[in-house]
Amino acid sequence: MDKLVGRTKKSGWVFLGELEVNGDLTPKMDHLVCFMPGMLALGYMHGMPSSHLDLAKALGRTCFEMYNQMASNLAPEIAYFNTVDDSNDIQVHAPDAFNILRPETVESLMVLYRVTRDETYREWGKVIFRAFEQHCRLPQGGYSSVNHVDSPAPSKFFRREMESFFMAETLKYFYLLFSDESVVPLDQFVFNTEAHPFPIQWRT
Repeated sequence: MDKLVGRTKKSGWVFLGELEVNGDLTPKMDHLVCFMPGMLALGYMHGMPSSHLDLAKALGRTCFEMYNQMASNLAPEIAYFNTVDDSNDIQVHAPDAFNILRPETVESLMVLYRVTRDETYREWGKVIFRAFEQHCRLPQGGYSSVNHVDSPAPSKFFRREMESFFMAETLKYFYLLFSDESVVPLDQFVFNTEAHPFPIQWRT
């Protein structure tokens, strides 16, 4: 794991890069990787060392900043991280500046909140939810993926498509983030890849 971890030069934000065949770390992270903070936090909850929770918190911050640093507060599909100088920590290439309403960051915020009870994660969730409402909600109903998240008005660039995981996962994790912990408790249920909760049968 340590070989995949990098930090930005300016703010020290932690990311998981891509390890090349020659051993070099490419400072590139897909939004999909943002499930990792939640996975690490769950591991800590079930006995893994506190260093796993520390890394989960650091990665959770970075995943939120992928949203927060964009003019629209919507994350790009892929982010590149500046490890060289004191300019912007996060850089986005034009072909990657789209958002398809993915759930991974919200999933991790939900888990981090339930494990730590730190209200920061709910506040970050509010920022992301409001961005979806402002830029992705269609007047005729539904939500749309958007291009140009680095624009303050990406709603001008609707992709006119809504992935099924937005309703199955993203909205469900928002609901759980702001619900009482007794709603689908994490010590009694496990989520599959499409966020369907299954009861855990503990062996005695």
